[in-house]
Amino acid sequence: MSEEHYLELCDSPVQFENASSVNNVFFDEANKQVFAVRSGGATGVVVKGPDDKNSIAFRMEDKGEVKCIKFSYENKILAVQRSPKSVDFINFMPDLPHSEFSQECKTKNATVLGFCWTSWNEIVFITDQGVEFYQVLPDKRSLKLLKSHSINVNWYVYCPETSVILLSTTVQGNVLQPFAFKCGTMSKMSKFEIELPVVTKPAKIILSERDIAVATIYGQLYVMYLKHHSRTGNNPGAEVVLYHLQREGACKRSHILKLNTTGKFALNVVDNLVIVHHQSSQTSFMFDIKMKDTDSNLNIHQPVLPARSIHPYKIALTGPAAVGSQTPVPCELCILFLTFLLGSGYLWYLQVKLKPVVSLLQDKSKLMEFLLRRRDCKMVILSVCSQMLSRGDKGSLPVVAIVFDKLNQVYKEYLEAEQSYTMAVECGPSRGSTAHKRPVRTQAVIDQSDMYTHVLSLFTERKDVSHKFIIAVLMEYIRSLNQFQITVQHYLYELVIKTLVQHNLLYMLHQFLQYHVLSDSKPLACLLLSLESTYPPAHQLSLDMLKRLSTANDEIVEVLLSKQQVLGALRFIRSVGGHDNISARKFLDAARQTKDQMLFYTIFRFFEQRNQRLRGSPNFTPGEHCEEHVAYFKQAFGEQAFIKPVTL
Repeated sequence: MSEEHYLELCDSPVQFENASSVNNVFFDEANKQVFAVRSGGATGVVVKGPDDKNSIAFRMEDKGEVKCIKFSYENKILAVQRSPKSVDFINFMPDLPHSEFSQECKTKNATVLGFCWTSWNEIVFITDQGVEFYQVLPDKRSLKLLKSHSINVNWYVYCPETSVILLSTTVQGNVLQPFAFKCGTMSKMSKFEIELPVVTKPAKIILSERDIAVATIYGQLYVMYLKHHSRTGNNPGAEVVLYHLQREGACKRSHILKLNTTGKFALNVVDNLVIVHHQSSQTSFMFDIKMKDTDSNLNIHQPVLPARSIHPYKIALTGPAAVGSQTPVPCELCILFLTFLLGSGYLWYLQVKLKPVVSLLQDKSKLMEFLLRRRDCKMVILSVCSQMLSRGDKGSLPVVAIVFDKLNQVYKEYLEAEQSYTMAVECGPSRGSTAHKRPVRTQAVIDQSDMYTHVLSLFTERKDVSHKFIIAVLMEYIRSLNQFQITVQHYLYELVIKTLVQHNLLYMLHQFLQYHVLSDSKPLACLLLSLESTYPPAHQLSLDMLKRLSTANDEIVEVLLSKQQVLGALRFIRSVGGHDNISARKFLDAARQTKDQMLFYTIFRFFEQRNQRLRGSPNFTPGEHCEEHVAYFKQAFGEQAFIKPVTL
């Protein structure tokens, strides 16, 4: 059996033609763009990204080697660093000249280590002596200093998703000072210290930016530190330590990811999973920080799955190299970023494949927890449910129950969020409150319709599974819905009833209805009525259900009249106090259809008496459309049989 790869590269990589002629390649994590610079820009700059339909190509004046190049958001302004003292800018906005303008750092004798865009017109210079926060004024071709902070800086790491910069300070570089940027403001966050490995003197470890990454995982900001250990009997190898970086309050160590090996590593974060690539073995470890070993009080994590290599990607050769060879060649991945991989002139997204995970993670409870947190999980989850039920093993019911509960917990949370949003909108905005956001329905929300369509309705048709197991599964799903106080849809009850009738388990159906295992509803009562020919007691069970509903009086009358139980219908409607409002014609029609003249006489006389009591006259009004029945009464019983109007 071939190895199952749960990591793959996206199907549509971005290719750089003539990659060998490119002098410098720069990657911009913020805009997810790669810049290919030839001859300092004089012979061309090509900008591409996985989300860009068309590449951007332009030329710049060659003013020296390009050290860094990035567009601001929406590609409005280009920033280029060529010297250690300044950054050059070029407008790419319509109606503005494309000529360059420059900004030197304000601090004397400082060296610009790099820069980061925080908005379309705000930029941060990071120097070896601090940070300088500027607003770019493209129409004036100048920059305005908004704020600066002096601090000795070794290196920096930027998280574009949250606009947070980490500055490395002190001799060993392990004291990190974060700054947050938002809407023209720069906020200094609490500094913290990375705990370095203990080594014997005189050796000393200095923290490098290669071992630090910043990423958002499950909506929280984390600093990831790749901590190297020499592999000994007491120490199994390297680990990734996660520090939870909060806007306010201290940054604390929160998770440890055990790699159990040594060597060179690189980090990715994909779909809230931490992927650690091991260079020498060409394999990757996958961690989910929400999955914790139950035996440990600390947040220490082992890989969720066995280490696997990334699915091989082969590229069809073009140009002279393709002559005489039609076989695609494997692409070597040489540079790794937080979300992307670059190699052989191509740029890819890294993706997680969920289908191989199903066979690798045998524990169904853990598997469901894992899948529910993934972005494109719905069809895989439904497939897992179908496979799980196909075994037809009664011993698997406890596992089925756990899976249903996990699904319905997420379903319930979404329903409650939707209900809270609806109530908030109906109440209107309160003073000082923020605008309400409608909850996003993720693929993890598996509702009753999904389960019915893709799993349960198909499951009940299987011939190779015991009908008792089928019914047990259906009732288990209904139990889980009830446990989370989710209203069970009538089509699930109908599926139970049809399955019971199909297997002639009528006694069980009677018990389910008698003990209200199946909740009362009008559609369910109508289904029971349709089963009367197969199971005669279903008629009375249906009527009892309609009576319990108390809002189904019209339906009960219709049922009784359809069975020619006209007097029974009249007695029922009198018992609930609705006899003054019922249609006389409807009851007279039903009485005529019985061909029982005395029944027709009784019903006609009842409505005459009602007319006398309500209007002071026994006669029917034209609006009641009873002329046909009055003529029939006269023909059958004579003129003298009519109640005479009372004259005063």
